[in-house]
Amino acid sequence: MSPLIQLQDISAGYDKNIVLHDVNLTVAENDFIGIIGPNGGGKTTLLKVILGLIDQEKGRVEKHPDLRIGYLPQVNSIDKQFPITVSEVILSGSTRKRRLWKSSPSDKRKMQDLLSFVGLEKEHNTAIGELSGGQMQRVFLCRALISEPNLLILDEPNTYVDKSFEANLYNQLAELNKDMAILLVSHDVGTISSMVKTIACVNGGLHYHASNKITNELLKVYNCPIELISHGPVPHRVLKHHDHE
Repeated sequence: MSPLIQLQDISAGYDKNIVLHDVNLTVAENDFIGIIGPNGGGKTTLLKVILGLIDQEKGRVEKHPDLRIGYLPQVNSIDKQFPITVSEVILSGSTRKRRLWKSSPSDKRKMQDLLSFVGLEKEHNTAIGELSGGQMQRVFLCRALISEPNLLILDEPNTYVDKSFEANLYNQLAELNKDMAILLVSHDVGTISSMVKTIACVNGGLHYHASNKITNELLKVYNCPIELISHGPVPHRVLKHHDHE
């Protein structure tokens, strides 16, 4: 199979303020790429280009004709006051051209399976405003998966996930990776480096590292101001000071 998506010499930004410069990235079937970098470095802009939410200033984006993207945004961008239930949120992610109240039986079965997958079977009729941040993150993961994507994009998925569910989430992502490619944006380099297959450092440009083994020395070479710190058996990270234009 040809690549799911290929970025060639992409530059992109907002109102002529270029955030990304000359970015190249290929996402193949069953890739699992961790995307790291400082705040303001262009990670979100990269996702928006891939999702088609913004146009690039230059370069080419080539997508496979069968590309199907599932997207899990940061939950702090979600309006919790919107009057919608858990099941309605999930079914809204279906690619079928049906109204929510006329969702197909197969979509409803998939929804129930996904709710079981994330441990929220009893919350299907709950309003999203009544959920914790972690529960809402799980609901939007189900929404991203109901259309059976072959590329799953997750933007800081562990930011609001309940700690009791976090390890389970990463195990489930490993299972999902058997059937789809995954792009995972995270600041938690120490955690994701143990689960992703390759790493992309984004800080104005993009440096692709064809391995999940990354060191402080490599981060310096990539101009990615993140420092890995080992603290007992669990790696941690801090961000160095960096200036934004």
